[in-house]
Amino acid sequence: MNILIKNGRVIDPSSSLDKVCDVYIQDARVLAIGACVQAFKADTVIEAKGHVVAPGLVDLMARLKEPGYEHEGMLESELKACVTGGVTTLVCPPDTDPVLDEPGLVDMLKFRAEKMNLARVHPLGALTKGLHGEALTEMFELSQAGCIGFGQAEISISNTQVLQRAMQYAATYGYCVWLRPQDYYLGQGVAASGALATRLGLSGVPVAAETIALNTIFALMRSTGAKVHLCRISSAAGVALVAGAKAEGLPLSCDVSINSLHLIDQDIGFFDSRARLTPPLRQQGDREALREGLANGVIDALVSDHNPVEGDLKAIPFAQAQPGATGVELLLSLALKWGAQQKLSLIDTLRVVTSGPAKLLRDAAQEKETQIPSGPSSSALSLTSLGGLGELRVGGIADICIFDPEVTWMVNPLSLRSQGKYTPFDFEMGGTAMIGSVQSTLVGGQVAYSKNS
Repeated sequence: MNILIKNGRVIDPSSSLDKVCDVYIQDARVLAIGACVQAFKADTVIEAKGHVVAPGLVDLMARLKEPGYEHEGMLESELKACVTGGVTTLVCPPDTDPVLDEPGLVDMLKFRAEKMNLARVHPLGALTKGLHGEALTEMFELSQAGCIGFGQAEISISNTQVLQRAMQYAATYGYCVWLRPQDYYLGQGVAASGALATRLGLSGVPVAAETIALNTIFALMRSTGAKVHLCRISSAAGVALVAGAKAEGLPLSCDVSINSLHLIDQDIGFFDSRARLTPPLRQQGDREALREGLANGVIDALVSDHNPVEGDLKAIPFAQAQPGATGVELLLSLALKWGAQQKLSLIDTLRVVTSGPAKLLRDAAQEKETQIPSGPSSSALSLTSLGGLGELRVGGIADICIFDPEVTWMVNPLSLRSQGKYTPFDFEMGGTAMIGSVQSTLVGGQVAYSKNS
């Protein structure tokens, strides 16, 4: 299909491109930017005047609830939520039901996602069988099935020897280990340690739970040579340790969630389970350090930490409620809000949700770009086939997000495409106005979402 995107403000953070021009798309790729293609005949014309034309967003942490909730159609609804939010590529963790610790489960997930022709899905395999932290999985076989890395999701490994062996295995094959830094024993609470948790009588998770885990991970990286991606750093002390480890030269990257970037423990309010999250919301000083760390590059990417939770699992007392919130449809707006707060350019703002995480994804998978296939998009395409992922360049894959940067809106859970309706940014919690609204999302040169249809 040939598509012409007219008169949009075209922004590509990877090349610092920022100009008003046309974009020509042919057979899943970007054929030209700006220059008129005389022989080009468009099947579809998208008028983008007053809108930003950017690379499709890349989200490094979004749960799809499949395997496990196939009967509820969760995979389809969550992938539709992704493209509604401008997300064209996502990484899903292995804590499904059953856990992604067998190649057949990975094959099934990728096959079902491919059939839907929506956002591209790249699964993480389980680091240990059943995520029990005891026996290692067959990482090589999981990698062959399509896993781009290996992790434990929210379940820390209490046995340091097991973690060391897992990192040695991963280092042998060049796999990236994705870990959320939290000490197994200190991380059993439900809110961040502090005055609020004490006043509410909630069990606390101290900052030491993160810093102890970080120091352990760094020590094991030095001894094993493994490369690690840290998922959802949450504290000022953690940011400082990551900065030091990067300065040391450890093969390290990290991300932060939209929740930790914008909210603090006070947003729990009066035991509001919508703010029951993992990692727990910390204090204002931590939030400011996270915002600055993302701006100065210590933190590499912003993630939605999308985790749709059923109503019955939230409508119970705070400490018993399941942690998690829907977020993939809010990623772009909350990135723009952060960029405005930090007084960043639009290029620098979009980098943390496009070219930045895309580079981490390619580096984690240790694959080189090859020729882009023509024809319909496929969520199961390997990273080798996605030249230009997270970028908007001639010859690159035509994954594109078109949004209106001037629109403001309030989060109404009932209007979200995701089946998860719980979010701490709900207008009923006094949420502030969101910035920016996605108008169209293209995946592989095909329109996966249009606000007008």
